[in-house]
Amino acid sequence: MTFYRDQLLPHLIDLAMRNRELVAYRRRLIAQAEGRVLEIGIGSGLNLPFYGSHVQEVLGLEPAPKLLAMCRRASVQLPLPVTLIQGSAEDIPLDSESVDTVVTAWTLCSIPSVTRALSEARRVLRPSGRMLFVEHGLSPDAAVRRWQDRLTPIWKRISGGCHLNRAIDTLIGSAGFQIERLETGYMKGPKPMAFLYEGSARPR
Repeated sequence: MTFYRDQLLPHLIDLAMRNRELVAYRRRLIAQAEGRVLEIGIGSGLNLPFYGSHVQEVLGLEPAPKLLAMCRRASVQLPLPVTLIQGSAEDIPLDSESVDTVVTAWTLCSIPSVTRALSEARRVLRPSGRMLFVEHGLSPDAAVRRWQDRLTPIWKRISGGCHLNRAIDTLIGSAGFQIERLETGYMKGPKPMAFLYEGSARPR
């Protein structure tokens, strides 16, 4: 299981996240980033090409060494500074109120203590800053929710802790954020895995 988690799973995650259906979401999300950016769960760096001139620096936080190595290779030719940090979202190694933008993209599903991670994101974000997110999670449709609840115990064992049934808007709101924009809906794919929350939030 350790070989699967440490060696095989990072490549499977990278492959799954290269889905072309996700590109438009990435482009739309990252276009809003500005200043000093913390991307939580930067993975293999698939968002990096979309950061533009409004961004001064990207800090990429990632717990998996294999994914971090992939991200390091992806960051070499970028025109902006990228600092990669191996660490946990539940204990972000940055000063309070030190970043302008926090980005999460298909990340909150797999953090063990997501409430603590969101509180940490709130801590490091400047009062004038903004959190940008695109995440999959709990569906509003009862039949889909039942499948999400049934599948999650098995799914998280094979997918690096990914939960299908987290209410992303509720979690963000309860961590001291005010959601300023939220769009929800299904992307293409099996409905238990495909209900998305896309938006932005500011510290309350």
